[in-house]
Amino acid sequence: MVFMKEILNDIEQWLTQGHAVALATVVNTVGSSPREKGAVMAVSEAGEVTGSLSGGCVEAAVVEEALGAIAQGQPRLLTYGVADELGLQVGLTCGGTIQVFVESLELASAQKNLPLPVIFDAIRKASEQSIALCTVVAGKCVGAKMIVTDKNQRFGFLGSQDLDQVVALEAQGFLSQGLRDIRYYGINGECHQTDLAVFIHSFARLPHLIIFGAVDFTRSLCKLAKMLGYRVTICDARSSLNTPKRFPEADEIVVDWPSNYLQTTTVDSHTSIAVLTHNPKFDLPILVNAVHTPAAYIGAMGSRKATAERIERMKEAGLSTAEINRITAPIGLDIGAITPDETAVSIMAEIIAQRSGRSGGRLNANQNLIHPRISQFNQQQEVISLC
Repeated sequence: MVFMKEILNDIEQWLTQGHAVALATVVNTVGSSPREKGAVMAVSEAGEVTGSLSGGCVEAAVVEEALGAIAQGQPRLLTYGVADELGLQVGLTCGGTIQVFVESLELASAQKNLPLPVIFDAIRKASEQSIALCTVVAGKCVGAKMIVTDKNQRFGFLGSQDLDQVVALEAQGFLSQGLRDIRYYGINGECHQTDLAVFIHSFARLPHLIIFGAVDFTRSLCKLAKMLGYRVTICDARSSLNTPKRFPEADEIVVDWPSNYLQTTTVDSHTSIAVLTHNPKFDLPILVNAVHTPAAYIGAMGSRKATAERIERMKEAGLSTAEINRITAPIGLDIGAITPDETAVSIMAEIIAQRSGRSGGRLNANQNLIHPRISQFNQQQEVISLC
């Protein structure tokens, strides 16, 4: 799947060259569909394509719909269900269902009073300030857009002041969790009505991983975290070890005492902390400070013996049982990791599991939804398949 930030340059290039462009966005999924809400594909009037929605299942049909949206200037909400056994109908072989919103983009158009350059600039800056892009995908004022920031600023409008206020409030909740989903309202924002549908797409600040300790495991953890979309900071007071040459993938190299850095930097619910220092004079002050932050995850490396000794030192430092229990140590999931690369997988898997509220066990050992946060369609939606 491809997301908006990845195709912005292609879209802008086509538009500045004078080509009409249509954007297709997955706005809802049901069942065992691995398609993520927010996945996008753009199509130029010349038939050029960038991005991907479903790994090939429905792309060809969506291209045709996108060209139709350009020609007619009308957005459309499409629903793709299961393909037939002979493969004569377009659909998803995995058995799921997706909804795709297709709209025509024009650089000079106000896009319902929210110019495209403003939208694109806000998306690009979302790594610094979280935003939610809210789009009416069904009902009155289809295509209307509003941007809501994490500071509760609003740009654009959806059709009525009451609707804007209700959607903005819900968007704030989406931003706090990094969610993307479709919501249904009355014309004036009434709940439990289906006059119109709004897709709320969070572009959250990148999650931040702070690694304490410039050790051999740090390079592998940094590389994997970057692959998974994290902003990575490495902090260690040893200037000879903590260098950009050793850790070229890191976004930030901080040569300072870890406890000093932790007291002066911003730590929030998007922050994970991995303590790899292996040294009590470093890791104890870090952990004592870390448990008093809202960090989403705190993990500390060490053997079981070292962990037990560290727990006793933390008790002596005045930490409560609840505070100590915030620390996952030894760090990582039990996958039998030995090498630095395997250990990085173990640590990042635990961070992902913590973020998703999962235990990290085997999928075949439970009946949980494979993909969390999957919502159900409005029962009135018609499932269509195109030839």
